[in-house]
Amino acid sequence: MVETPRKRVLLAKPRGYCAGVDRAVQTVEEALKLYGAPIYVRKEIVHNKHVVSTLQAKGAIFVEENEEVPEGSTVIFSAHGVAPVVHDQARERNLKAIDATCPLVTKVHQEARRFAADDYDILLIGHEGHEEVIGTSGEAPEHIQLVDGPEGVANVTVRDPNKVVWLSQTTLSVDETMETVARLKEKLPLLQSPPSDDICYATQNRQQVMKQIAPDCDVILVVGSRNSSNSVRMVEVAVNAGARQGHLIDFAHEIDPAWLEGATTVGLSSGASVPEELVIQVLARLAEFGFADVEEVVTVQERLTFSLPQELKRDMKAAR
Repeated sequence: MVETPRKRVLLAKPRGYCAGVDRAVQTVEEALKLYGAPIYVRKEIVHNKHVVSTLQAKGAIFVEENEEVPEGSTVIFSAHGVAPVVHDQARERNLKAIDATCPLVTKVHQEARRFAADDYDILLIGHEGHEEVIGTSGEAPEHIQLVDGPEGVANVTVRDPNKVVWLSQTTLSVDETMETVARLKEKLPLLQSPPSDDICYATQNRQQVMKQIAPDCDVILVVGSRNSSNSVRMVEVAVNAGARQGHLIDFAHEIDPAWLEGATTVGLSSGASVPEELVIQVLARLAEFGFADVEEVVTVQERLTFSLPQELKRDMKAAR
């Protein structure tokens, strides 16, 4: 008698919220409690549909630009960071601005300012149009040029090949970024690197566990939104590392039963802006398809936390 293969889920850890996302979401929640609704948020606080709709239900109003915020109101800047001009606009409109930029993105902004002050050409590796890239580029637009992946290297021109440095968006594929850097160094042998890694710890950790489980998986599911760069990268990393197929889903009901036909091992993880409750719902849905056996694969423990923005902490203290 042929035994039916055991269906199982390899559940990746670390997954879900990183310290920067946790801080940003908490910033909106605490601001709503402290100041009352509505609280305006410029852009999506983090790139996740569920998080945004949950905060909207609590009284957050998401806008594209400061002009949409009534004068004198409170506005929160998203975790992805903003260009200096956005702070200037907020002051002009007498807005109370709370900056929820992830501290790891702030670090890249500081590097950009420092290298620009020393008159370097800065090659920013990242995806065109991503909010984080727009914010970082705005720190020194006359010094920064975008390199969108290895293919972008051919278009790079610099004033002085002795004074050039690369920086990167924090949510990229580590492997693709290193390939881009290698190509840049072929073209510019004296290219300098950032003083410390720009790709954030959470992005790297989530990609690393993906690489570990992918070769054993028939299907990889990553819970995350389409505009979440780190979530999209996780699917790419999984497929490149040997998963037979990879899919990005926002919610459990998006699982197509056809994906699971003939599969015995499903890998599951979630992007850095995804609450754990969505992963639990996916596990419950997979159990309905017979994938009730869950094995957590842990590569590293994450313990980093960030404190809330100073402006908010000050007001919370005063209110107490």
